[in-house]
Amino acid sequence: MTEIADKIGMYLGYPFVQYALIVGVLISLCSSILGVTLVLKRFSFIGDGLSHVAFGAMAIAAVLKLTNNMPLVLTITIICAVLLLRTGQNTKIKGDASIAMISVGALAVGYLIMNLYPPSNNISGDVCSTLFGSTSILTLSPVDVWMSVILSIIVMAVFIIFYNKIFAVTFDESFAEATGTKANLYNLLIAVVIAVIIVLAMNLVGSLLISALVIFPALSAMRVFKSFKSVTVCSAVLSVGCSFIGILMSVAAETPVGSTIVAVDIVVFLIFMALGRIRAVRS
Repeated sequence: MTEIADKIGMYLGYPFVQYALIVGVLISLCSSILGVTLVLKRFSFIGDGLSHVAFGAMAIAAVLKLTNNMPLVLTITIICAVLLLRTGQNTKIKGDASIAMISVGALAVGYLIMNLYPPSNNISGDVCSTLFGSTSILTLSPVDVWMSVILSIIVMAVFIIFYNKIFAVTFDESFAEATGTKANLYNLLIAVVIAVIIVLAMNLVGSLLISALVIFPALSAMRVFKSFKSVTVCSAVLSVGCSFIGILMSVAAETPVGSTIVAVDIVVFLIFMALGRIRAVRS
């Protein structure tokens, strides 16, 4: 145990671990506060769909050999988020069908592009890193960190400023529209913010595991708490804690960062589910 603590302490002195912790905590915080809204609005799979879109965009950026692919990936993901929202409101193409259509198409096209125009000789390694975020969080540059910090601050500021509107649209969209709230506008805002979070989270857990980062903390908090504010605060605390512990565990045990964080999220979910059942029996 002492050896593990010493090893973690040694690694904490390295800038790449410090960068990973800063970005990981910020991304987890942003993911958790929007995760509650996504779960309540039954938009959970939109994160999964947009993560596949981001994978396709990253494949294009890799082929173009862009040194900083975040602007391109962010632009494409936001456009697809708007398209998902619009097509989801189309009576001919239901929301779940449009998400499946865009996500599967983007994933297939991205993988096809990476095979036709391989960015390096290690295609399987590139794909694995992008899908599961195996080491990318530990190779962040100061520019990546600052971009993540700025975008995270913007996401949290949007949530705080429009908290009441997001709350209203989340629970009763029809009533919100009746009281003068432009529900479509705030749904669009939520979709854009989700796209930003997805792009940020790809470096942390990879495109296939992003949904877990968004959903698990919210579901865990809902096992114990009932009010929107309590669930949001608890979800944020759990998400930050799980990411912090997961990153440290992955560094100490030399395991993939994304998978380790999700494993910690699963354990916490099981604990909170048990606490929820105990609370229900006692009441």
